[in-house]
Amino acid sequence: MTVFLDGPRMPPKRGGKPDALVILLHGYGSNGADLISLAPYWADALPGAAFVSPNAIEPLPEAPGGYQWFPITSLDPRLMEQGVRMAAQSVDRFIDRELEKYGLPPSRLALVGFSQGTMMALHVALRREQQIAGVLGFSGVLVGGGALKAQMRSKPPVLLVHGDRDPTIPIPAMFDAAEALAAAEHGAQWHVSYGTPHSIGPDGLDLGGAFLASCLKTQAIRPGA
Repeated sequence: MTVFLDGPRMPPKRGGKPDALVILLHGYGSNGADLISLAPYWADALPGAAFVSPNAIEPLPEAPGGYQWFPITSLDPRLMEQGVRMAAQSVDRFIDRELEKYGLPPSRLALVGFSQGTMMALHVALRREQQIAGVLGFSGVLVGGGALKAQMRSKPPVLLVHGDRDPTIPIPAMFDAAEALAAAEHGAQWHVSYGTPHSIGPDGLDLGGAFLASCLKTQAIRPGA
């Protein structure tokens, strides 16, 4: 079942029509208002980008104002793969709708995820026929890595950032993700945020902004072109 998604937005800092789109996918029990708070930190580096952070598919009763992309009772690989696959339909539909809304090609889109949102961003981006600009994943897991090589349709640049003090999703998950991407004949940049728990540290924020700016850099217009 496909669910209609929406959430908080931030228009391009320079105004006018966006030349790029950044979609931010929040973590379990959080909401779009939480992750859209990253946008002002990156607006200077991406002045032409529009940012949107949709609320996930299902409200989470035990977390007022919170949502989930799919239920998580444990980090059971089989259940996570099933959940990601079901939720991916709604995320794909949202991406298609947003690109159409702004008249942008997939090459002008970057996905940012945190925790469960990283699971969604990696799953969706690597299986889309048309390659997007990049995937920035904080504190997440690559779900279904064993089947990735057969299912992968495109190879966007990937940056994984993870805190070494993360008790929720321990840091080996990042190295497992990088290894699975390599085994699927892709790859990823990665960064360890020392002293950082299940959150985004200042170094991750800075590196993430630089990564997005690199992925979405605007081609200079030649005189007379």
